[in-house]
Amino acid sequence: QVQLVESGGGLVQPGGSLRLSCAASGITFNRYNMAWFRQAPGKEREFVAAITRNGGARTHRDFVKDRFTISRVDAKNTVYLQMTSLKPDDTAVYYCAADHDVWRTWVTESINEYIYWGQGTQVTVSS
Repeated sequence: QVQLVESGGGLVQPGGSLRLSCAASGITFNRYNMAWFRQAPGKEREFVAAITRNGGARTHRDFVKDRFTISRVDAKNTVYLQMTSLKPDDTAVYYCAADHDVWRTWVTESINEYIYWGQGTQVTVSS
């Protein structure tokens, strides 16, 4: 049974930092490109960042560049999202996901390409 379990969310003041973790089980983690998405209340789920299975390629949406960094440690079956300089607009439920195509050598932002999803972790940025 595949499980992706996010953790690390919480309430933080504007300008603060959080590190989200996503622990995977039930899959050969090092075969999968991984991504983070987020969904704010009343909005569609949107792509945040992704990383290839060997960590060689990463992409981040413009609205988080220079503030968020995706990384992975395959020995721990875990992907991370380091978030700094947080803004109220970053408030959302954050989800990790695994790309269905284990042969893809690039990262994709398309939500339809991700087959496994975690349950999400809430991030609230507020003073």
